[in-house]
Amino acid sequence: MSSLRRPPLDGLKRQLRRNRDDKPQGSGRGSDSFVRETYTLERGEARSKAREWFERYPKAAYWTQVESWRQLPGDRIEFTMRRLPSAD
Repeated sequence: MSSLRRPPLDGLKRQLRRNRDDKPQGSGRGSDSFVRETYTLERGEARSKAREWFERYPKAAYWTQVESWRQLPGDRIEFTMRRLPSAD
């Protein structure tokens, strides 16, 4: 058997609690300044929608990106697009 002990988690628990307490109620993902939209589309439609976002909100100005995506049954893609609300 190994004589390694698990590290104490008290500091991590305090940090998580402090972080949760500092956030306003109901805030979660998206509490930063980014605008996000999630879509669930067929693969071809998903590509078109992502291209539409990049054309409308250029990456260099809006920091546009596909934040996350996953493949669903039936060749459907669920993805979240993210951008800044305005370009300076």
